[in-house]
Amino acid sequence: MARKKKTYPNIQITGIADKGLAVGRDEEGIVYFVQGAVPGDNVDVLVLRKKKSFRKGIVSKFNSLSSERVDPFCKHFGNCGGCKWQYLDYPSQLKYKEKSIKDAFERLGHLEIKESFPILACEETIFYRNKMEYTFSSRRWVPKEELDQEGEVNFGPAAGFHKGGSFDKVVQIEKCYLQEDLSNQIRNFVDKTAIEKEWTYYHARDHHGFLRNLRIRNSTLGHWMIVMIFGEDKAEEIEYLMSQLRNNFPQLSSMYYVVNTKMNDTINDLDLTLYDGEETITENLGHIRYKIGPKSFFQTNTKQAEVLYDEIVKAAQLQGGEVVYDLYTGLGSIALYVADKCQKVVGIEEIKEAIDDARYNQKLNNIDNAEFLVGDVKQIFNDDFVKKHGAADLIIVDPPRPGLHPDVVAMLNKTGVDKILYVSCNPSTQARDIALLNENYSVELIQPVDMFPHTHHIENIALLKKR
Repeated sequence: MARKKKTYPNIQITGIADKGLAVGRDEEGIVYFVQGAVPGDNVDVLVLRKKKSFRKGIVSKFNSLSSERVDPFCKHFGNCGGCKWQYLDYPSQLKYKEKSIKDAFERLGHLEIKESFPILACEETIFYRNKMEYTFSSRRWVPKEELDQEGEVNFGPAAGFHKGGSFDKVVQIEKCYLQEDLSNQIRNFVDKTAIEKEWTYYHARDHHGFLRNLRIRNSTLGHWMIVMIFGEDKAEEIEYLMSQLRNNFPQLSSMYYVVNTKMNDTINDLDLTLYDGEETITENLGHIRYKIGPKSFFQTNTKQAEVLYDEIVKAAQLQGGEVVYDLYTGLGSIALYVADKCQKVVGIEEIKEAIDDARYNQKLNNIDNAEFLVGDVKQIFNDDFVKKHGAADLIIVDPPRPGLHPDVVAMLNKTGVDKILYVSCNPSTQARDIALLNENYSVELIQPVDMFPHTHHIENIALLKKR
């Protein structure tokens, strides 16, 4: 028999913890990690997980509300898995993001920061993304309040986003505030057409169904690209939908489709069909122009990415004669951005398609002092690499959320490079890695940049200098 979950009263919420959970303590000093609360709230907590040192749960009752709390602007808030901080006012979001970085460096990494700059806010807090992916599912996620109502409940299909923690249920989305509204119009059009035609939606457990995913990209230059992803190869239905999209949305610059019958949603290993328009769309980041394809890796907040890259250039203080390594270069966006400020830049990335994009955009911008290599950083970045390309004056690292591999940290220490610029979307792993470099490098400055308003995610630049 399952143990009955217990509610604990009057928990005062005082801060934000990892992954955006609120944190508070009871009168005995026990720590609570709470979903659905913001600092300043006093709540009763239904505990879902109990350990000796902490308890984790959800709000069962609000006793008093924080002055930092605001009404969410999206009707799907709380059901959809994104934008979890909509109920926290934006200045407070920035405050707690900045604090999370300092806590990671000072409390987790035990690092001394010589200079800490205020977080750079995102000028546009809605419609800031340039890429979205929607899911079509035969199973709709139904909120409890709807289940409790009288009458028949519709359990599917649905077009939108996965409910957090549920791989096979999708929240029906009418309007999302993350990408310009044309994105909503396209998704709703596909959904409406499919319902009228009685097409099947994908069943993630049994792996069948016609409509599967829709990927939409756009640029600040007004270009739009779609990739329609089908779970079954039905030529007549595919032609009908693609032609209807072309006729109803003349804004589309590039139209692709692909049939994915695999068990997973990844399409990077599949051949896409260009149905209509250009192979790529174009985007500008500062002085660099990028061609972006359907599989390209690119910063999802274009305008704030330019802010981030300008801060990287400022922190790097390049004089023109330096050799720069850009580890985890992606499509070379940072490398290309700093190329005109140094003698040579060498980028490493393990995803071949990203390097293909980097080399293409290198030619597009007539950059002749950049070189891009395909491979795992921990294997390529070694003594032979340094001997071949010359000792670096600056090494830029922008790793995935798990951070640097221990072999990469060891090699950074071994190079004795004068400066390291560590760009990270995860302050905890960033602080952990820098702590392993701390014997040889001091933290000269940190510069947080908010790339994703209404979420707990934060980008941070740390400049390390050799002691």
